[in-house]
Amino acid sequence: MAALRAISSMRADFVQTDRNGQRLTGTLTLQRPGKIRFQYQPGVPLLIVSDGAALTVIDYEVRQVSRWPIRNSPLGALLNPDKDVARYARLLPTTNPDVLSLEIKDPRHPEYGTLTLIMVRKPGAPGGLQLDSWVALDLQNQRTTICLSNQQYGVPVPANMFRYNDPRPQIRH
Repeated sequence: MAALRAISSMRADFVQTDRNGQRLTGTLTLQRPGKIRFQYQPGVPLLIVSDGAALTVIDYEVRQVSRWPIRNSPLGALLNPDKDVARYARLLPTTNPDVLSLEIKDPRHPEYGTLTLIMVRKPGAPGGLQLDSWVALDLQNQRTTICLSNQQYGVPVPANMFRYNDPRPQIRH
């Protein structure tokens, strides 16, 4: 999708809502190709970051780090520069002509889940469409909604934005 590819960098506030209605807030930073950071509100011991190759979820509370190649993650459709989103996307009908809803799922890999992107027509946004929100649905039907606000495009992004501190104890030999 040309509007997604037109985003070189973006910063936005987000509200993440899970299937139980629990809401977390934070700041999202995205840089093409393939880099993203979800910096959660103070007090939330989570960080989600992609360095362009892998999507990493860090839980500082339990000192756990989980990594997936971005192409194998639900966010692959948004992040993976090699993925042709149009091959997996289907336009869903909406009642508002200024809102596009795009359902993305890879029929050969149902384990990646389904990502539904909501784009809103906005003249100042790359490609004339602003990424407004998305809904991720995994294989267990666990639904997570991300709503964006205060989107800023073409923002400078420091190189270290997509690094993280590994909370696992270092083993010395």
